[in-house]
Amino acid sequence: MADRQMHLGLMLTATGAHFGAWRLPEATPQTSFTLDHYVRIAEVAEGGLLDFVFIADSLGLYPMPDPATAGHMLPISHLEPFTLLSALAATTRNIGLIGSATTTYNQPFQVARIIASLDHISAGRGGWNLITSGNPAEAWNFGFTEHPDHADRYERAGEFADVVTGLWDSWTADAFGYEKASGRYFDPAKMRILNHAGKFFDVRGPLNLARSPQDRPVIAQAGSSDAGRALAARVAEVVFTAQQTLQGAKAFYADMHRRVAEAGRDVSEVRILPGVVPIVGNTDAEAREERRRIDGSFDPMLGIETLSVEFGIDMSVYPLDERLPRDLPASNKAMSRRDLLETEAERDGLTLRQLAGRAASLGHWTVCGSPATIADALQEWFEQGAADGFILMPATQPAGLKNFVDLVIPELQRRKMFRTAYAGKTLRTNLGLSAP
Repeated sequence: MADRQMHLGLMLTATGAHFGAWRLPEATPQTSFTLDHYVRIAEVAEGGLLDFVFIADSLGLYPMPDPATAGHMLPISHLEPFTLLSALAATTRNIGLIGSATTTYNQPFQVARIIASLDHISAGRGGWNLITSGNPAEAWNFGFTEHPDHADRYERAGEFADVVTGLWDSWTADAFGYEKASGRYFDPAKMRILNHAGKFFDVRGPLNLARSPQDRPVIAQAGSSDAGRALAARVAEVVFTAQQTLQGAKAFYADMHRRVAEAGRDVSEVRILPGVVPIVGNTDAEAREERRRIDGSFDPMLGIETLSVEFGIDMSVYPLDERLPRDLPASNKAMSRRDLLETEAERDGLTLRQLAGRAASLGHWTVCGSPATIADALQEWFEQGAADGFILMPATQPAGLKNFVDLVIPELQRRKMFRTAYAGKTLRTNLGLSAP
């Protein structure tokens, strides 16, 4: 354990993970569609030796219960992940590039080729965050009137992952010899035709792209429902999760290790990374004041709209200053985030108004304090068997990330908890993952 070091990734957002961050005086939401903005953020992340940047995604606007406040909601307009990541591949050299692609409204060959292309363009730094669409409104953008139910989405996702990885295995590493003298471009004996025939997909293959520079792109997955955990245990090499307490994080970590082992995989080949919203100050008092400033940018009433999106039902019908009801109607929304918020409300006895405020930071663990205070918190989770590292979700961008890189990273390095140089050039190498 002495040489074990934590892994750190960055959730790449335009103005920050806090839903009100775009309203702060220094924020520039109008630059959310400019490459230079993201290049600057990626440069800070790579300068801090982070493992990767990660982009979340949705293929549609979430239904907004109240038209009067819809325009005041969280920023909902964002670039397509792999277009942006491919551009960042040209401006970075070491940091990994992970994008989200849904298995619900895509086809496996398409996703396999896009991510393999990113991996080639970046010389082995590409990764796929496998998601099942939790937004029912996405169905309307793909010619469907109904969103598939949770169980069907995950069953499809499992087969989808099998097809994608099968396509990535279409060629051996030395299949393309480019033999000019003989005129043989590739060796047919080193080509594998998939010929997949399943419940959801019939895909012949092979992928019309050489094998990945890192053997295969890295697969991440974030579902924390029972079905999500089962899928992650079988296919994921990086597991994202939202956890609010050390006890809950330890339970999730142990459960995932159990599931990975039961799936016949080596637990040392999986990295479990909870999300964390770090708010850094030179002192604890300074950080608390910064948190008050950031929280003040978010209208609590609009938090109810946010909860309506997260729960998949209209939350405005419930009293603001009473505790969250225990018998809320079911929905076809993603289950893990809703379960997290319900658990948090029950554990801490939160009113609906208070829970809305918590949702302003995406429902993730918020750590506020000096560099030493934040390093203490991260180190405790890491050493107590709750995490292999963290997904950084700075409340503001780029200032929040820069504060973490300038102040917390050196403290973690001083404690020998974090690297002082990249281990290699590929995402798989820097994560310490073997080739499948």
